[in-house]
Amino acid sequence: MEDVYIAGRNPILEALKANRKIRKIYIAKGNMKGSIRKIIGIASEKNIIIQEVDHGKLNSMSEGNVHQGVVALVSSFEYSTIEDIVNRAKGRNESPLIIILDEIEDPQNMGAIIRSAECAGAHGVIIPKRRSAKVNQTVYKSSAGAVEHIMVSEVVNISDTIEKLKKIGFWIYGADADGENYYFDTDLKGSTALVIGNEGKGISRPVKERCDALIKIPLLGKTSSLNASASAAILIYDVVRQNHDKSKS
Repeated sequence: MEDVYIAGRNPILEALKANRKIRKIYIAKGNMKGSIRKIIGIASEKNIIIQEVDHGKLNSMSEGNVHQGVVALVSSFEYSTIEDIVNRAKGRNESPLIIILDEIEDPQNMGAIIRSAECAGAHGVIIPKRRSAKVNQTVYKSSAGAVEHIMVSEVVNISDTIEKLKKIGFWIYGADADGENYYFDTDLKGSTALVIGNEGKGISRPVKERCDALIKIPLLGKTSSLNASASAAILIYDVVRQNHDKSKS
């Protein structure tokens, strides 16, 4: 697979921390202040080539993302398997938490969800190979580099994947405005997978039919829905809360 560019100070710092293979770092001429100096220091220790270029070159490489004066050429993102994700949870002696993204097409939404998932200690994210955003430069940027610290698995069929997860003890909960129960009235403890649907269409019918339960978030204002990443953050952190309360009892 081809190397890719990532833009922005936090994403590049996280890539350096995660030992991602970085081919080269491009820095705006004369921009040696703040966290740029930290990037240069770490890169120098790792013998990574650093090149000063003009802003026009950085703008071209960053594909419209805010680059903050720095862009890196890195090896392509390596997707994990579902087994890798489950084994990560076992290795931490934790109940596994997986986020399933059913046709999330906006890479900014995907990046924001990945950031929430990683911050909450989720063990992995599952995306479909078709009709979905991929882990690209925009995902790196919108996740603030969190994508370097969480496993992402690409699968052929989300419905089949859900069935496999059920067989190994997972409960599957879909976020849906027409859900039977509010999320805070639902037991989300144990091996849990949360399904977040497409920004416009929500969860697809075949996937919805395979969920153990559909849960909803109360909408008390005049707006009819939440952004997919906002919904995901709310649900992810309630799983964390419920499991934390369980561990204290």
